[in-house]
Amino acid sequence: MTTSRKITLIGTGLMGVPMSRNLLKAGHDLTVWNRTLARAEPLAKDGATVAPDAMTAITGAEFVITMLSDGFASGAVIEEALAAKALSPGAVWIDMSSAKPEHARAQAKLLENLGFAHLDAPVSGGTKGAEAASLAIMVGGKADTYQTARAILEAMGRPVHVGPSGAGQLSKLANQTIVAVTISAVAEAMLLAEQGGADPAAVRAALKGGFADSVILQQHGERMTTGNFEPGGLTKFQVKDLNNTLDEAASLGLTLPATESVRDRFQHFIDAMDGAEKDHSGLYLELKARNGLST
Repeated sequence: MTTSRKITLIGTGLMGVPMSRNLLKAGHDLTVWNRTLARAEPLAKDGATVAPDAMTAITGAEFVITMLSDGFASGAVIEEALAAKALSPGAVWIDMSSAKPEHARAQAKLLENLGFAHLDAPVSGGTKGAEAASLAIMVGGKADTYQTARAILEAMGRPVHVGPSGAGQLSKLANQTIVAVTISAVAEAMLLAEQGGADPAAVRAALKGGFADSVILQQHGERMTTGNFEPGGLTKFQVKDLNNTLDEAASLGLTLPATESVRDRFQHFIDAMDGAEKDHSGLYLELKARNGLST
């Protein structure tokens, strides 16, 4: 049986809401807050306490989870919590946002110098993974802190400790590189099949279980050929992650040509085709436009 812990989750967007519901299903005492309170209020029906502001939400929590847009956003909340002395002694801060490794390392140092613990634990799996509690969770930080938080993370998915502070975010950047380049490849494959007269659904079925198979082929390949670009993973966040990847690569003296090329295409999808709020599988639309086809 899971021991109930007092948890605060800040950021109840597309991912934060189902993650919150899974924490409640696991029996935890959960308080939530979101800058737009209307996005947090439905969780009251599931048993969450909806706080009126972030500092009220954080006060008294054993674990604070942030699921925000980037490291700047989570860092601002951390600094506010420290200034307000809202953190309980020994509290653990788990940043599940996608951020730069350097932000994770700086946040960990700041908190640990004041007696608090920190984990960077970004996720992959999109809204479907969040709903099914099957998220891939890449965790950076001290091993003993990871063990303390492991049961909480397991309520939301499959956590793996990948190294010291910042390693979780570095793993997420590696993940996002694979995702972005694979989306590009799947888009080209689906367009080739469709334009050549094959049934894209049958092609996906034929490839299932082979070397070319992937979640992206099956889920996003279907999105592409049925025209469903309602967001599960936003294009604007994909670009943010790819920019972070390229910044990290540059700091290591590395050139990542495929990552740079697909970043530029996603950026064009945002700038020229109003794709920021569409699902990142919408890169298929950019490919169609590039080939002079109707989108």
